[in-house]
Amino acid sequence: MKNQGNLENSFKQIRHLTVFIVCVFLALASILILILIDPNLFFTTKNKNEYTVISKDNEPNLDKIENGIHISTGLVDDEGLMLVINNCTNCHSAKLVTQNRMSKERWIATIRWMQKTQNLWDLGEKEATIVNYLATNYAPLKKGRRKNLTDIKWYTLENQ
Repeated sequence: MKNQGNLENSFKQIRHLTVFIVCVFLALASILILILIDPNLFFTTKNKNEYTVISKDNEPNLDKIENGIHISTGLVDDEGLMLVINNCTNCHSAKLVTQNRMSKERWIATIRWMQKTQNLWDLGEKEATIVNYLATNYAPLKKGRRKNLTDIKWYTLENQ
């Protein structure tokens, strides 16, 4: 009889522990679902009645150019800039343009490749202006030796 009482107590403890674990699991699952539905429900720092007012004074000027560089893209300001922005940066970052330096022929080949494999639309009459802009401002850099040194005062090293 005593063993049967111990066995019943063990089953009660196991049942209570199981119910507790299920309740904790359901509570955590409910919280996770609420977070997925509305993340701001638990992690908000702003008062819901606060609003940010944007005026013309603090609105960023996306077409601003400083020192010959278009600020929002980093592209050189020259004829065809807006065509390049409108046709190139729809699909990729302007940094992809600025990091590549190619000849006119290579820019045309790259455009053909993008048209063939990347669904770039036909640029039509705009293509000549775009290619001219790219070949002028993002042509290969001329590499070579530095200029010869001039006006150098040479001296003799002495052994010590």
